[in-house]
Amino acid sequence: MQPNLKAAMALLDLHFECFHAVEPYALRTQHPAPSDTRGWSQVLVSTITGVNGLARKKGPDLCDGSDVKAANTWTAIDTPRFNGAIKAGTKAASSGSMASLDAMPYLYFVLWDETVRQTSRCRIWAVRTQHDQTFRSMCKQWYAKCATGEISSSNFQLHPPRGKDSNELRNTCGNLEYPLLFSAERAAGGKYQLTSYEPTVLDTGACTLLP
Repeated sequence: MQPNLKAAMALLDLHFECFHAVEPYALRTQHPAPSDTRGWSQVLVSTITGVNGLARKKGPDLCDGSDVKAANTWTAIDTPRFNGAIKAGTKAASSGSMASLDAMPYLYFVLWDETVRQTSRCRIWAVRTQHDQTFRSMCKQWYAKCATGEISSSNFQLHPPRGKDSNELRNTCGNLEYPLLFSAERAAGGKYQLTSYEPTVLDTGACTLLP
């Protein structure tokens, strides 16, 4: 196993242990279990790819201009989704247009869920936002509907395959199968084990339009 993947496994175990250590206290006091899914996901992507963050500065999530979106189903009350997956409704000059994707090398989606095998799982999908024409076509359609008022929300949501062995992420403008970069599962009483790692998706990965 490559060193960055070994570190990723350790990070996944740490996240699992921290979450479930505090969970009884949250239940006792009737609060959600505190978990910074956004922060853990960004650190995980940096650990796997070797691309760091911006040293706590404002801007994209990673220093190469990439963004990381995260969702976690653990003890979730609502339906976890990837919110604000593409830029809209902000003061950024590129917000609400394809220009934001033109400047972004990758868009990562990190999902923490449970499988039908009763294992805890973490998956990462990676989109080459400058080159993936299927993904870009969906985003262009969404931006166009926003411009005409057909869509009034500025929140571009993607619905992940929660609890499913699928790479389908759904949106009203297109259901696509996304390139899976990384997947790991943890059985009860065990440690996270790598189940899939396909670094080639960072060079040649592409979404596929589903019926």
